This record gives sequence, structure tokens and C-alpha cells, in this order.
Amino acid sequence: MIHYKELGLVNTRELFKKAMDGKYAIPAFNFNNLEQMQAIISACVETKSPVILQVSSGARKYANQTLLRFLAQGAVEYAKELGYPIPIVLHLDHGDSFELCKNCIDMGFSSVMIDGSHLSFDENIALTKQVVEYAHKHDVSVEGELGVLAGVEDEVSSEHHTYTQPDEVIEFVTRTGVDSLAISIGTSHGANKFTPAQCTRDANGILIPPPLRFDILEEIEKCIPGFPIVLHGSSSVPLAYIETINKYGGELKDSIGIPEEQLRRATTSAVCKINIDSDGRLAMTAAIREMFAKKPGEFDPRKYLGPARDELKKLYMHKTVNVLGSAGKA
Repeated sequence: MIHYKELGLVNTRELFKKAMDGKYAIPAFNFNNLEQMQAIISACVETKSPVILQVSSGARKYANQTLLRFLAQGAVEYAKELGYPIPIVLHLDHGDSFELCKNCIDMGFSSVMIDGSHLSFDENIALTKQVVEYAHKHDVSVEGELGVLAGVEDEVSSEHHTYTQPDEVIEFVTRTGVDSLAISIGTSHGANKFTPAQCTRDANGILIPPPLRFDILEEIEKCIPGFPIVLHGSSSVPLAYIETINKYGGELKDSIGIPEEQLRRATTSAVCKINIDSDGRLAMTAAIREMFAKKPGEFDPRKYLGPARDELKKLYMHKTVNVLGSAGKA
């Protein structure tokens, strides 16, 4: 077993407390390769933001669990090399079994999510409690989930929303012992979060999605005051990236995200962790497609992955400064 402290990582408990007190959210950026990790760490060091390096089950299979552990350890040393040792969490996103969560804990993860939201309420509690009991023995923090997000991202998919029921959260948190709770208030996985029919248009013809259910968030906060809340599926799907991708041969249709001003509003509540994955994928894809179109003879991966990494860094610096409010909080 490798304990996360040996890798220089931290868990989320103290970070979440500071975030709630300071009215900002910790960025949880998904990664599965070197370029993504470099972009995340350099962006967060430059803006002095704490960060959660987030790994899905699919990313873990893609990148190899052993290599991911060393990438996380390398991220800690990379931050020091860049001149500012920011707090870094290595987190399992959407773990779907006790065995997966246990294996990640044993491999050096400092935080895990157990997603039993597809199960019955009692089954979700039982599975989450099992993970919590093992994780807490090793000082690893645990995120649970109530409610279901629509959309598709990696190995997680659902056709419909199931909003979190505020009257269930007290029992869930009390019986499981989780450290944070992911809720469903209208965010969605993937780049196609809403259909055009669900949206309205502003004066410029831009599609505006329905607002997040802040009323549900407020009721949840009343039920479990001061408890850390997590938002999944919170990419904003920047129109500029969609236009670039489609301009250079892509076919992304009906790609509509969560407005950044709504996410910023959420950070002033108990929401202290916001997950962003699709925006990063779009940023890198846009940069790579543009490079291939403008320089079709290029075949050196460094020449197209480098610009993609730079664009991802630019995006994540914007998120920490202007959306999540985590800049300067490391």
C-alpha cells in the first residue's frame, strides 16, 4: 500500500473548510495524460490555486493506475519546481464499487468518490458507508452522491435528471459519514447538456440554458448547514471552442453548457468543489484541429500537443480567477 502523504498529496477536508469560509470552490480538473497534468499544475501554480487532480475509472484504465500515481507525485514536485507548492488532491471520480475505491486508496489516492446514485436509497447508503469506513482508516476523504445527472461523460451516463431530494440529505450524510456530497440541481455531464428546445435565446441569438435549481441548493444547505457540497457536470462549453472545432472539420451540434455566472453564484454557497472536464477536452481538441488544418504536414506530437496544452492552461487560469474564485487561495 502507498499512502498519499508519501506522494506529497493532501485530502480535501481542510481545503473544503477554507473554501466554504472564503466563498470559493476548489477546481476539480480531470486528467489522463501528461499534457493535461502539466496544464493543470502550471495554471494553478501561476494563479496560486489549490487543485483536485481528478481521475475517472475510464482515465485510470487508459493511463494505467501505476503511471497515474507517479504522475500525481510528479505533479507535486512540478509545482515546487515552478516555485509555489500548491495543495494537490488526487481524487477518484465516479467510483462505482468498493473494490475500485479500495484499490485507489491503496495506490495513493487522497480522496475518492463512491457513486451509488443509481442504486436505491438504502443500497446507496450501504455502499457509501462501506467505502467511508475503509477510507477513513487511512485518512482519505470520501464524496458521495444523491440525485442523478443527465448526460454522458466517460463511463457515466443517464438520459434523465433526478434532482436531489433535500429531505434525504440529513439521513444520507448521517448514516454514511461522507465528507462531501455531490448533488443534482441541473448540471449535466458532457458537452451536450441541454437541447435547444430547453433553452431561450438572448438578444444576440445565443442559446441560454435553464437556470440551475438554486432553490434546491438552498434547501439542502438548510438541512445540512456547513456541509461541503459538490457540483458535477459543470463545464460551460465555450462557444469559441465549438466554432473552432466545427470550422476545422468537427461536427459538434447542440453543445450547450452551464453559464459561468451561475457557477460563480454557486461558489458563494456551500458548493466548494466544482468538476470541469468537457471544457478541457474542447480546448485541446480545438487547438489540435486548428493546428492540423493550418499545418497539415505536421506529424511531431509535440507540435500539436504543445499548443493544446497551452490552450488548456489558459482556460484553467480563467476558471480559477474568474469563475471559481480559487486564485490566490493556495
